[in-house]
Amino acid sequence: MADPNLADPNMAGPMMTGAIAVNLLWCVPGDVGGSEEYLVRQLLGLAGLADSRFAPTLYVLDGFSQAHPDLATAFPSRVAPFSGASRLRRIAGETTWLRSQTAKAALTHHGGGTAPVRARRPYLLTVHDLQYRTYPQYFSGSKRRYLDAVLPRSVRDAAVVAVPSEYVRGTVIQAFDIPSEQVMVVPHGIEPTLLHDITPDDELRRKYGLGDGPIVVYPAVTHPHKNHRFLLQLMAEHWRDPDLRLVLIGGAGAAESDVATCRDPRVMRLGRVSGADRNGLLAMALAMVFPSRYEGFGAPLIEAMTLGAPVVCSDATCIPGVVGGAGLVLPLQVDAWADALDQVQAQHDRMVADGRVRAQCFTARISGQALAAAYATALEQR
Repeated sequence: MADPNLADPNMAGPMMTGAIAVNLLWCVPGDVGGSEEYLVRQLLGLAGLADSRFAPTLYVLDGFSQAHPDLATAFPSRVAPFSGASRLRRIAGETTWLRSQTAKAALTHHGGGTAPVRARRPYLLTVHDLQYRTYPQYFSGSKRRYLDAVLPRSVRDAAVVAVPSEYVRGTVIQAFDIPSEQVMVVPHGIEPTLLHDITPDDELRRKYGLGDGPIVVYPAVTHPHKNHRFLLQLMAEHWRDPDLRLVLIGGAGAAESDVATCRDPRVMRLGRVSGADRNGLLAMALAMVFPSRYEGFGAPLIEAMTLGAPVVCSDATCIPGVVGGAGLVLPLQVDAWADALDQVQAQHDRMVADGRVRAQCFTARISGQALAAAYATALEQR
């Protein structure tokens, strides 16, 4: 383990020669959703490996270590001397404070999808997805202009681009016309502790007034591409069991009004819930439904399969490749989903068993091994 004094946020001076630096300054704890979970999980997987060459120093905002104590214990960190409240201040901090602090690093890993101006090479860049190119209407004009200006340069200059799925790998290669060997898949990884933190179903039914009937769960922020409206239409037109509950968990996004105006009492909008409650809801669900139009990976798919929830999902983007043959993959047509819950009930035990097997392809250890391989490849370019 590296010198524990490196965790001192007041420590000055650059890191030692040969080390790996991980830029997490883009990560405001609790504000960036799946990309935060993705990087944290792969780094935890990296921490579980015996290879001490890949024990990075993390560059974080104040509050990150408190939000992720396991990661703070695994690796030394340095806390930036500026707040995460201003995006412009964070970007400026990457080009000044971070650049100075990592002057002697053998490799820097920029985890937020873009690299700073004048980024030191070699660096590894994580690109989570290219949704802004597929659905530009879901992004502000300023965000699109920023990505159009910064992302091509960031990708072109990277020693390695790490992506979460083969789908994203293909889109990055095509969009930026870069060599295929420059882009490596580092999949999401699920920690084994997921199964140790589950609220019992009887407690959840009492707490949230779910009744005694079956529930289906959709864990997703109400962003437009998550397609909550599709499920509301299914409830109105096909899933008419009076005892059925559609449980929607996750934060409020730009399409929150689609859910807020729903008057069906069987639709339960719980918002953000604790990790234990989320796990318990998935473990007790008849199915986890996932009608998303776009995903770079779709971590809830693996979480659900790990917890024993059959998956009913769309056939969009990376989703079929992640689920494999372990779930019910359907086109985004309401009629095609009409009897999906009947199919799940008829195949329940098989779907649960297949899902748990499939989830073993996406452990935190496997994710950490893939990240280590990407680091090794990037370091070869020094």
